[in-house]
Amino acid sequence: MKKLMIALAISALGIFAYSQEAGTAPATAPAAPSIEAPAPDAVIATPSAEASSAGGEAAAPAADKASEAKKAPRQSGGGFGMFLPMLIILAIFYFMMIRPQQRKEKERRKMIDELKAGAKIIFSGGIIGTIVEAGEKTFKVETAPGTEMEVLRSAVQGSVQ
Repeated sequence: MKKLMIALAISALGIFAYSQEAGTAPATAPAAPSIEAPAPDAVIATPSAEASSAGGEAAAPAADKASEAKKAPRQSGGGFGMFLPMLIILAIFYFMMIRPQQRKEKERRKMIDELKAGAKIIFSGGIIGTIVEAGEKTFKVETAPGTEMEVLRSAVQGSVQ
């Protein structure tokens, strides 16, 4: 179950990471911008050439077009749109994995609190024994005739019927 949830989370993150403004995933990767060499007779505008020459006015619009082309498009939407998928995944993890585990642990604690002398129990290490005396934090358990052990309550995995 855990492997399935992890796989779902990874695939959901992959889908949302590639989403664009329209909400669709791109079919292919965007093409790399092409760099073209200037024509042999073209004048390359520099800040010093614009200030000193009369043709600086004609070169300024070309520089503006180049700077506009370099600007990245702005994405609409705030930070909430980016965090929404993560919140959904966290909610799924909580309700599918964390909450059921807490419920099972609560039931185990209740069962341990109700154990009394004479109950047959199994420990997390696989040892089976009968409770002789129940203390606040420990049990005295008889594992074989004449052999008693003192173990923590938290070491009890369940009761044997």
